[in-house]
Amino acid sequence: MNGGDEVAAATPAGPPPPLEWKFSQVFGERTAGEELQEVDIISAIEFDKTGDHLATGDRGGRVVLFERTDTKDHGGSRRDLERMDYPITRHPEFRYKTEFQSHEPEFDYLKSLEIEEKINKIRWCQTANGALFLLSTNDKTIKFWKVQEKKVKKISEMNVDPSKAVGNGSVASSSNSSAPKPYLANGGCTDRLNNSPGNDFSIPAGGFPSLRLPVVTSAETSLVARCRRVYAHAHDYHINSISNNSDGETFISADDLRINLWNLEISNQSFNIVDVKPANMEDLTEVITSAEFHPNQCNMLAYSSSKGSIRLIDLRQSALCDSHAKLFEEQEAPGSRSFFTEIIASISDIKFAKDGRYLLSRDYMTLKVCAPLLCEIENV
Repeated sequence: MNGGDEVAAATPAGPPPPLEWKFSQVFGERTAGEELQEVDIISAIEFDKTGDHLATGDRGGRVVLFERTDTKDHGGSRRDLERMDYPITRHPEFRYKTEFQSHEPEFDYLKSLEIEEKINKIRWCQTANGALFLLSTNDKTIKFWKVQEKKVKKISEMNVDPSKAVGNGSVASSSNSSAPKPYLANGGCTDRLNNSPGNDFSIPAGGFPSLRLPVVTSAETSLVARCRRVYAHAHDYHINSISNNSDGETFISADDLRINLWNLEISNQSFNIVDVKPANMEDLTEVITSAEFHPNQCNMLAYSSSKGSIRLIDLRQSALCDSHAKLFEEQEAPGSRSFFTEIIASISDIKFAKDGRYLLSRDYMTLKVCAPLLCEIENV
């Protein structure tokens, strides 16, 4: 305001400065030469479908949640603002929301094998009633978490005089002495009998005005993470993937040789839908490296192998998907196979596009996009 009458012209905000990308394996600023703790190294990261929440897991078995804050200033998602041609003047910002210990180190006594607490994968589930749900897994155990705001209840208007309170919560008085008190055979105390209401005890006419009933108050809210389900003892090998189904009720977990189908509400039973383990382990030529459900069609899923191939399977064909519906692999030039090419051909991760039309795969050297899948799936 100039002189109280004239309004200064608002200058249009320019584009935000370019992002500065920095490589970091841990959270927080690190000084030069500071040694990184292995338990602090981030091992998994996942955005939810809206992009408003971010979950990370580390080698220490902890899950840290972040919440996006820049969208709250102008009351809308980034996509809605882009449609309205609203100028985006800030880069996405996420603030710390909460964290919890998801997994602890374990020991398999049958196999004499240590199971580390490192988080391998995190997947967000559908939200309900303002609560956040997610799956997290280490090498052997999958856990289903619910994160919700809860009111912290406190008791106020206590009858304890603060000036007479001592450290253990009891009340200091003249009767509290270091001398031992005589006890009866049945566990009672003679001092309690002497102080108990008897014939010589009388209640004043006005009562006890200092006595008050305790009042329960809810002053503040806090985020509480609770483990709802534990899915264990279903994999003989290390779990490398978990993926939610679009039906909101089931998910898959994959290890090197098998893929299991779970129901979110049933933790003691799973169905084996893919098994590539040969009768003779010497005949094993490839292992499963990643598995992913189709984002829209609940009967479709894809899994990749260490030989660089991607198989699309249809759960409607059979209970055990021994055969694939589609196979995606790159033809090799004759005579080009070597030990090095076999190593770099292994696919480390696959991901469907949001509409399910394309499939992106990642190996050690390249990113590859498979041909559109929609028409091919419909022709299966």
